[in-house]
Amino acid sequence: MKTRSYVLTASLVVALVATLWFAGAALAGPSSCDTRVNNTFAKLLECITLGGVREHQAALQTIADANNGIRTSGTTGYNQSKDYVVQRLTAAGYGVTVQEFQFQTFILLAPTVLDQISPSAGPIANNIMSYSGSGEVTAAVTALPAPPVDATPGCDATDFAGFPVGHIALISRGSCAFAVKATNAQAAGASGVVIYNNAPGGLNGTLGATFTLDIPVTSVEQSVGQQLAATPGLVLHLKISTFRGIATTYNVLAESTGGDPNNVIMAGAHLDSVNAGPGINDNGSGSAALLETAEQLAKVKPRNKVRLAWWGAEESGLVGSNYYVANLTAEEKARIALYLNFDMVGSPNHVFFIYDGDDSDGVGAGPGPGGSAQIEKTFERFFIERGVPFKGTDFSGRSDYQAFILNGIPAGGLFTGAEGIKTADEAATWGGTAGVAYDACYHQACDTYANNNDQALDVNSDAVGYAVLQYAMSTEDVNGQRGKGNFRLWDGPDPERDHHTPVSE
Repeated sequence: MKTRSYVLTASLVVALVATLWFAGAALAGPSSCDTRVNNTFAKLLECITLGGVREHQAALQTIADANNGIRTSGTTGYNQSKDYVVQRLTAAGYGVTVQEFQFQTFILLAPTVLDQISPSAGPIANNIMSYSGSGEVTAAVTALPAPPVDATPGCDATDFAGFPVGHIALISRGSCAFAVKATNAQAAGASGVVIYNNAPGGLNGTLGATFTLDIPVTSVEQSVGQQLAATPGLVLHLKISTFRGIATTYNVLAESTGGDPNNVIMAGAHLDSVNAGPGINDNGSGSAALLETAEQLAKVKPRNKVRLAWWGAEESGLVGSNYYVANLTAEEKARIALYLNFDMVGSPNHVFFIYDGDDSDGVGAGPGPGGSAQIEKTFERFFIERGVPFKGTDFSGRSDYQAFILNGIPAGGLFTGAEGIKTADEAATWGGTAGVAYDACYHQACDTYANNNDQALDVNSDAVGYAVLQYAMSTEDVNGQRGKGNFRLWDGPDPERDHHTPVSE
């Protein structure tokens, strides 16, 4: 995707027409949203409101508050989140299916404790390594040599030669999997493991679902780890309580009652949080924006079948979406025209990212399946209309689009950034703070209702509705299926053009 910024630099003609087009939505009062059919862009986007999206996020926060601060798949917090979505979709008139499946889970049963005992005392901020074992230990610490002294710290059994049995191992990140370091430490007699980052910023790592050793493993920032490694006589207290095993969870699928069943358009967002917190941006934002879109779109009679999904166990390795796609027949897959993914769309230090369907940046992951470039262009048109800059982001395989892409289904979607660091150029374009993560609370307890950028969430929620409505009516640009009636693709300002033909309303 081009990193184009069609904002104030767009032509005056484009800006004027965009203003007039969106201003038309103001002609109807908000109260009419409860009764009317939102079958045009202007009507639908007027009714998809920030307040409506935040209402859903508030409900998810309330559920988390009542369930140990989390909504992790396999827990009551997730089940209640699922029930909330089902209730709202059912009330809106959708055909709702709850798909049950089992998966290997990791659940944090209590907050992780890491305290320095001596030479001075105090708590240490840390992030548990996913799939850590349980345990409580107070012990002296032995730090392994870090780069450049040892380029592969903890990656070889010989790195632990002479390691004092019962000590906590302090190891730098780098050169091998976290599970390898922890396994070698446990084999050498370590009672616990603390891994510190090898770059500035926090560390949110996983030992992997196959890690079964019962040893507590957590992580700290680079500066904290380096300070601990340089502290003589260091004694730490580490306490971790987790559950690892097979659990049951659910996908929620909602279908329109009408629409061509041989030309299905799908949109999805994962509903689960990580163990560390309530996940109200990751991914209560995408889940809430999609739910608000569903409710406001419910009275529309689509030309294509609309199928919306709230995925379970995404945070455990994209399990829910992979399970769903793997259990489709070849014929069922062939009927899916496209998939739209919405994962983290309200990050506090946001950038407006669109998935790079055509790989026009020429770096990282390649293009999506045929039709993905056209989906990308649909989102670009929306942002140009709004006078909002946008930027490409790779299909990195980190969210639920992956199963669809691997099965040849065109995909696209939106993202506002996770643990990546905002550049100076990005801060100049979108505001916010350079040198800070797009979401400083990513996979942490502070990913609460307050962890949000209203402007990003508001704009992206409208973009969700814009794309879903367009493809509900026509997938002509993706697969040539125009659908019946007069609705056609929006022919507004385009990166390749500078003229505008509005859709007839």
